[in-house]
Amino acid sequence: MHLIMETIVIKIGSSIITTPEGLNETVINRLARDISALHDIGHQTVVVSSGAVAAGRGKLGIEGQINDINIKQAAAAAGQSSLVWAYEKAFSLYNKKIAQVLLTRDVFSVRQRYLNARNTLRTLLDFHIIPIINENDTVSIDELKFGDNDRLAALVASLLTADRLVILSDVDGLYDADPGKNESARLISVVEKITPELEKAACGTVSICGTGGMSSKLVAAKMATEDGIAVNIINGNSDGVLTTIFNGSEAGTRFEPTAKKYCARKGWIAFGIRSKGRLTLDDGAAKAILSGGKSLLPSGIKSIHGVFERGDAVYCVNPAGKQIAKGLVNYGNAELLKIIGHKTSQIEGILGFKYSDEVIHRDNMTIL
Repeated sequence: MHLIMETIVIKIGSSIITTPEGLNETVINRLARDISALHDIGHQTVVVSSGAVAAGRGKLGIEGQINDINIKQAAAAAGQSSLVWAYEKAFSLYNKKIAQVLLTRDVFSVRQRYLNARNTLRTLLDFHIIPIINENDTVSIDELKFGDNDRLAALVASLLTADRLVILSDVDGLYDADPGKNESARLISVVEKITPELEKAACGTVSICGTGGMSSKLVAAKMATEDGIAVNIINGNSDGVLTTIFNGSEAGTRFEPTAKKYCARKGWIAFGIRSKGRLTLDDGAAKAILSGGKSLLPSGIKSIHGVFERGDAVYCVNPAGKQIAKGLVNYGNAELLKIIGHKTSQIEGILGFKYSDEVIHRDNMTIL
């Protein structure tokens, strides 16, 4: 069988590599062994790892969950060095070199920073170095935070146009009910498409839908599969399970890609940059965008929501309120309020200037 080399993003949760006392270096060594085995046969591997805050708790002498943001950031600063040093030691056993990469949300929102991050990661991979990525909790504030590293891993996978995202969980995969409370809960081995019914079934309990729980993993899986990336959720506590799925055997839950990969720019628009507003379109404009491959003109916009400037990202929704596209606007909300419903030939007369005939050009738009 011909082995296809892949670019793989592997997300490791803190529940896998930490204990109440700190880092579990035995598990980190085991994962380093398995990831190195994938690297040895030619897969380009990137690790997104949680665990800095948990590792820092011990240094600060704190027990239990940390709610105070200042203490959490201090714990992250104290623990990040321990986390990376643990990976450094573990991967060196297999003659692998690593690099620490700390990211904040604005890396994905600002196009130039996005490109810089992508170029850095690709250069590291070209040098056969394994990047260890984490959110920069020390400086992140609410509007810059990803929310959890599942989402960060999906964004990194999109940034690199990866072939596969592997999420290591503390359960075997996605079940149709909470296996901790329902003995008849069934493991779902393959998911063709993440439906609202599936999301509801998976989130039937608080325990499975907490922060960083199965709910966030489904969000990450949905983001990645809609960008043409296959996703596996597997139990990171099972020895050898990571290499198992790359040997053609089944383990956990595999999510099939639901679309072809976006080009890099369209992927950034779809998943990288945050939306600042929403444009509600009439039926004709919605159809022209979805079926006709057209740009969005002011005449097709019924209403505007949000505050945004020229170059910001906004969602386009149909009259029923369903998101159908996302794109970069050529006019701010104050300017758009004056020209919606009007023809392009009237823009300059209304505003006294005209940036473009299109509110969103097709080249700056991604269909959702």
